Amino acid sequence: MPAPRTDAKLLAVSDLHVAYPENRAVVEALKPLTPGDWLLVAGDIGERLTDITWTLRLLAGRFERVVWVPGNHELWARPGEPDGLRGVARYEHLVSICRDLGVITPEDDYPLWEGAGGPVRIVPLFLLYDYTFLPEGHHTKESALAYAHSTGVVCTDEYVLHPDPYPTRDAWCRARVELTERRLAELDDDVPLVFVNHYPLVREPTDVLRYPEFAQWCGTTATRDWHRRHPTAAMIYGHLHIPRVTWYDGVRFEEVSLGYPREWQPRPGVRRLLREVLPES
Repeated sequence: MPAPRTDAKLLAVSDLHVAYPENRAVVEALKPLTPGDWLLVAGDIGERLTDITWTLRLLAGRFERVVWVPGNHELWARPGEPDGLRGVARYEHLVSICRDLGVITPEDDYPLWEGAGGPVRIVPLFLLYDYTFLPEGHHTKESALAYAHSTGVVCTDEYVLHPDPYPTRDAWCRARVELTERRLAELDDDVPLVFVNHYPLVREPTDVLRYPEFAQWCGTTATRDWHRRHPTAAMIYGHLHIPRVTWYDGVRFEEVSLGYPREWQPRPGVRRLLREVLPES
């Protein structure tokens, strides 16, 4: 690989939801800000394999390197998908698509960014959630889910995100957390990390949700100290559709989503979709 440009930028985006024509048009217009830019894609490109492949192929052809992590939508097994893949088999198929396109996934070696603001190590994560972001007044998964059903605020994952061969989504989450913790423990240098995950590593970003009961589908308390245990330059996430920057223990957490057209179209002013992770803007 050629030496990185010193002016190249590390960029991030998530929740492109390209099934919407308005969002697809936005994605078609995405381009690097500088030759040599890398792009971090923090999940929820879409549900259909054809849409996911189209998007990753487009981005991989424009950016020096693309790093992808799955959101919940990529893992949905909805009627009409020709292969019928679900659970781990669907995730592994998505990883195979990425590798064919030269896109980095959570299953690959963590790449080193040496452009502007570097060096940092990019750590793409696939962790899911385990219902431990409980709504106030609830102390068990069962109680929290019953409350969500009583309010009608239930994530579609409950019906179309299958954990096969794991018995539950939270069991799959625990296995992914354990696997990732082992990999992080094997890092043998002090290069700062940029975590990329579909969900925030801490609970606090979900405090602004309009419907607090939705937080249980937004992460796991098992990662609440990762940004303190490891030398962390930034934590990039999506899923909430609330693009903003917050700080926890001196670490920048940045939500980088586009979201649905009904969400981003009414926002006042012009916001650059591709967020500059490094150099910090």
